[in-house]
Amino acid sequence: MSSTGPTRERLAQKLRTRGALLAAARDLVTEGKAPTVAEVADAATVSRATAYRYFPTKDALLVELPLDIAAPTVGSLFARDDAPQDPEERVALVQNVLYDLARDHEVEFRLFLRNSLLRSLGESDGTGDPFRGARRSVLLDAALAPLADELSRNKIEQLKTALSMLVGVESMVVLRDVLRLEHAEARAAGEHAVREMVKAARRRDDPAS
Repeated sequence: MSSTGPTRERLAQKLRTRGALLAAARDLVTEGKAPTVAEVADAATVSRATAYRYFPTKDALLVELPLDIAAPTVGSLFARDDAPQDPEERVALVQNVLYDLARDHEVEFRLFLRNSLLRSLGESDGTGDPFRGARRSVLLDAALAPLADELSRNKIEQLKTALSMLVGVESMVVLRDVLRLEHAEARAAGEHAVREMVKAARRRDDPAS
């Protein structure tokens, strides 16, 4: 794996900071407020300069907030008694839940993508890193956990990287805007793709194959 880019520890810290800011924003909205980035930073006990690196404008924060509230968690998907145990089924669950989330909040997600792309081009108010919540990464880690006794850590990471390109709103945009599929077709195509990716990874590591 490449040694460039943020370390796992640094990535985890950034995710915690981002999560703290969104949690503080949720609390303020629950109180009936439409908080500014500065107010959220103060409530989260995060420096305002740091908060603006994650959310350069109030609009960027408020666009993402409903997505954060609606987003699935590891617990909501895999802590249930009826949660699937097979890695293929678990990955398919992640794909379908994230597709449904993107479908049900399509306008907000497209605005979120717009903000992220503008930041990556340096066209937003700030020059901060267009770092995102990496929700799919956390969910895929949990989905692939049962493979720990079957595949090496490196192969699991490679599989997760490949799957990350196949789930989430970007996948929906390709399926809908480029391939012009209806939602039902797009969702089914996405599920088929991730299932095949998991099957292929397991076949390559099967001594009998």
